[in-house]
Amino acid sequence: MKEKLDIKELTLTLGQAGYDKKGTDIAILDLEALSSIADYFVLISATNKKQAQSIADEIEDKGAELGVPMLHREGYNEGEWILLDFGDIICHVFGGNETRQFYGLEQLWNDAPRVEFVGK
Repeated sequence: MKEKLDIKELTLTLGQAGYDKKGTDIAILDLEALSSIADYFVLISATNKKQAQSIADEIEDKGAELGVPMLHREGYNEGEWILLDFGDIICHVFGGNETRQFYGLEQLWNDAPRVEFVGK
């Protein structure tokens, strides 16, 4: 029987799923002490809409495989900013750096500690 991952390990695993689909500029923000919205944000950039959708699909599949259901998904059809809500973890997949820079989540949450992510 598989041991259940803790929330930080699960967050890193979802980030890895995005990396596996060629997601770039992956940042993980630890919001645990700052917000009741979620414990972690995972931010991932893609080069275009199709890649953003592919990354979102992979993250959703990985969450399901690990027994973590996705509660809500927004922006999938447009592919500019896809939000995947897993409860304690929210993944943001941007279909281009322009969109990511425009919304500036890293600046908005600049007081959030960063979790080191090194894709494998």
